[in-house]
Amino acid sequence: MDNKKKTERIVGELKKLFPKTKTALDYNSNFNLLVAVMLSAQTTDKKVNEVSPTLFKNYRLPSDYTKLTQEELEKYINKIGLYRGKAKNILKTSKIIHENYNDKLPMTMSEMVAMPGVGRKTANIVLAIVYGLVEGIAVDTHVRRLSQLFGLTENTNPEKIEKDLMQLVSHREWKEFSLRMIDYGRRYCPAHCKHTDCPLGEYVIKK
Repeated sequence: MDNKKKTERIVGELKKLFPKTKTALDYNSNFNLLVAVMLSAQTTDKKVNEVSPTLFKNYRLPSDYTKLTQEELEKYINKIGLYRGKAKNILKTSKIIHENYNDKLPMTMSEMVAMPGVGRKTANIVLAIVYGLVEGIAVDTHVRRLSQLFGLTENTNPEKIEKDLMQLVSHREWKEFSLRMIDYGRRYCPAHCKHTDCPLGEYVIKK
């Protein structure tokens, strides 16, 4: 079976397993969605959702965040890995969006990834959810691991994996494909899985 046909079948099975999709991150404003995704780098969504409620209750817009010092923001998020660097990037990004975009998120990939701490994964997620603009496939740790596991890519670099997947997955499925792969990784096929009971076990490349 070639990879194109395999991918079509995997997409079909994922749609059966997860008919409805949504991000697991909690947020109460467009900017706080961006903040949540930035915080989730190398950290679980569950952990982000544990620390974000108080922060998001008090700060919603970029202009709100510009009033925070680095130390004040760190106190809200210091239970998350790499919190100092994330706080620094969030404050820089909030200032840029407040001053250059009147507190509204940019609408293009190039503008998004130009901001501190915002890569293609983050930009893909935010643009798709906020504006319905799907320019690529968000490649997080689950998407990367499963794509390699199913033999859909031999690359390890997220941007190269994204390019491979964009060639295999129909454009209309890009947003949901990423969310479904994440859900599948969490529910059925976590890291170090033996694949004995995985619904998509037949697609795992045997080594």
